[in-house]
Amino acid sequence: MTAHATIGVLGGGAWGTALAQALASDGTAVRLWAREPEVVDAVNRQHRNPQFLPSAELTQSITATNHIGDMMGLPVLLAVVPAQHLGRVLAGLDQPPQDLVLCAKGIEAGSGRLMADVAQAALPGAEIAVLSGPTFAHEVAAGLPTAVTLACAGGEGQWQRLAPALSRPTLRPYYSDDVIGAEIGGAVKNVLAIACGVVDGLGLGQNARAALIARGYAEMTRFGLSRGARAETLAGLCGLGDLVLTCSSTSSRNFALGKALGEGQSAEQALAGKASVAEGAATAPVLADLAARAGLDLPIVNAVCRLLAGEAPARQVVAELLSRPLRAEGEST
Repeated sequence: MTAHATIGVLGGGAWGTALAQALASDGTAVRLWAREPEVVDAVNRQHRNPQFLPSAELTQSITATNHIGDMMGLPVLLAVVPAQHLGRVLAGLDQPPQDLVLCAKGIEAGSGRLMADVAQAALPGAEIAVLSGPTFAHEVAAGLPTAVTLACAGGEGQWQRLAPALSRPTLRPYYSDDVIGAEIGGAVKNVLAIACGVVDGLGLGQNARAALIARGYAEMTRFGLSRGARAETLAGLCGLGDLVLTCSSTSSRNFALGKALGEGQSAEQALAGKASVAEGAATAPVLADLAARAGLDLPIVNAVCRLLAGEAPARQVVAELLSRPLRAEGEST
């Protein structure tokens, strides 16, 4: 990829807009596809996205479109649409990019496929990479220092193309070839962030949240290893790093959802009227089903599923977790 080639970003939500802003910060031309005409108009006329990222003033080298055909022919395309819509959006592209960088974090409902499998089926000609790590959109857009994992299915050759295209002084990618690990870290942490939000909503304290992060990380590792991920990937930016960030602030949509559940709202009430997507709500039941089929015990994930389904109030679910048989730390939660 040449230094001045246009980069495409599919998805005009907060994260897609933040990535567009970060990549355009050095004057690189970025083409942003958004489904909402009002987002396209605001980006092009006002250089802002008041619906999804109101805090950011966007550089003029970002241009927006709602015509998917305008995204064809670009060498690098970042897919930042919600996980449950990725396959449908990519199917609208008649011509794949050379490099397709997946930035959505989730597991497809119904099929149980990770995003790389969804993308490969929709665009078999594209080489897949996954960008994942501890990232709040408003901080990335503001140019605050951020480090991420860039997992390349194409190995070091793809990394050599993508690293100079995507790295910026305040956006630092680290190489991996463990696409499965990068995907699972990002997907599972969203579910665990809901659980941490519940702890906060119930007022159970910092000790409980730290314990839940640690035990949740054990669940992430068990599931990841069962699917072929590497432990060192899950211990890195896209696993433990992302988990710690997402489980610690209401800037996380998934944490905020859990906090609302802990405060007594139903899932329907907590999700109503939200412009942005809490990916963990859709991922949790799929993750629980995949784990059950593999014979894995993921009690925190299962507890989140019960809360989302309205099967029991938050305090009862937490009490049931705390009453599980005592075990060695290396065993199931």
